[in-house]
Amino acid sequence: MGGKLEETVSILIPIYNEEGNLSLLYDRLDSALKKMGRAYEIIFVDDGSSDGSLDILLDLREKNPNVKIISLSRNFGQTAALSAGIDSSKGDIIIPMDGDLQNDPEDILPLLQKIEEGNDVVSGWRKGRKDPFLTRRLPSIIANRIISWIGGVYLHDYGCTLKAYRRDILKNIKLYGEMHRFIPAYAGAVGAKIIEVPVQHYPRRLGKTKYGLERTIK
Repeated sequence: MGGKLEETVSILIPIYNEEGNLSLLYDRLDSALKKMGRAYEIIFVDDGSSDGSLDILLDLREKNPNVKIISLSRNFGQTAALSAGIDSSKGDIIIPMDGDLQNDPEDILPLLQKIEEGNDVVSGWRKGRKDPFLTRRLPSIIANRIISWIGGVYLHDYGCTLKAYRRDILKNIKLYGEMHRFIPAYAGAVGAKIIEVPVQHYPRRLGKTKYGLERTIK
C-alpha cells in the first residue's frame, strides 16, 4: 500500500435537486478535505436535476479546480450516477457520499484512517440514524439482515452511501438497479478485508428525500 501523500482520493456525490444544500455541503467538504494532506477530486454527478443544482455546481467548479461535474441527460438513479462517477474517477481511494447534508464530510477522515490500516472497504454505519422508523429505518434493518445472510458479509448498514473503497475493489464490478448497496458483499466474495465504522447522520434540513419504501423493496 502506498504512503499517505501518494494515495489520491476521489469523492463521489450524486446530486438530484439539492440546490438548497450544495453551497454548505461544499464548504464542509472543503474544510474536511484540507485536513487530509493528500491530493483529491470531488466528482459531482448531476442526475438530471430540474432545479438550479447544475448551475450551482458549475459555480463551485469555478472556485475549485479539483471539482469535476458529470451531467446526466435525465434522472437515472443513484446507482447509475455512482457508476458514472466511478468510471470518471482517478483516485486510489474512492469515497461516495450523499449530497443532502445527512452525511458528515468530517467522517471521511476516520474512513481513510481505516483504509490506511490495511482494509479494502470501510463501510459507514449510521448508528444514530435520523430517518423515520417505519418507512426508512425498519425496512432498512430487514434489508440489511437479508443482504448479510445472502452475501455472507455482516454489516449493520448496507444502505449508507458513505463508504471508502480501494480502487482495485471496484474496477471489475458493474453496477445496475440498486446494486451499489451490495458492493461490500461482492468485495467479500473476492477476499476483500471489510470493516464497518459508526458515522454521523443528520436529519434532512432542506429539500425532499428522493427515496421511499418502494426503493427498499426494489
